[in-house]
Amino acid sequence: MRDLTYSELGRFDADASAAEDTFQMDEEAFRVFYDRTARPVWAYLSRMTGDARLADDLLQEAYYRFLRARVRHESDAHRRNYLFRIATNLVRDEHRRPRVVSAPIADGVEHADPRSADAAAAAVRRMDLGRAMTQLKPRERDLLWLAYAQGSSHQEIADTLGLKRSSIKLLLFRARRRLAGLLREGGR
Repeated sequence: MRDLTYSELGRFDADASAAEDTFQMDEEAFRVFYDRTARPVWAYLSRMTGDARLADDLLQEAYYRFLRARVRHESDAHRRNYLFRIATNLVRDEHRRPRVVSAPIADGVEHADPRSADAAAAAVRRMDLGRAMTQLKPRERDLLWLAYAQGSSHQEIADTLGLKRSSIKLLLFRARRRLAGLLREGGR
């Protein structure tokens, strides 16, 4: 190993101090933000990828990128939208990689007693919906999930997906229509 020069040591010190200044939130503020957003972001990631383990990895990567971004946020809603945008980009990157499509995982929502007939019918509907969702294009899944599972407004969806607000209503209509067609085909 060679000796370091004074200029190289100075660069290492500068890099170390820059790393300390990277995070814009203090630990307590981050904990509060994480507690409020981790579950919905994880549910979004798991539904979009269909893989709980992958969702865990992408969630960790999303928060890491969020913290490293050094972006000043106007509000908590802006922070949340920015985090979902990062998560969306991670899912898109993952969809570009070749992978085997697996059955969607449970969404973490409590369901009826599994012994009842209604519960069996609900389970079949969830399975049909999960299969139909995997056949949608990634953007269609993103739109439907953000609108109906997360309850995001059209503006929040536009901010998250990088689209124009004026196009969200039409894109949601088309995604719903395509999903309905896939559900009808599956029911035959």
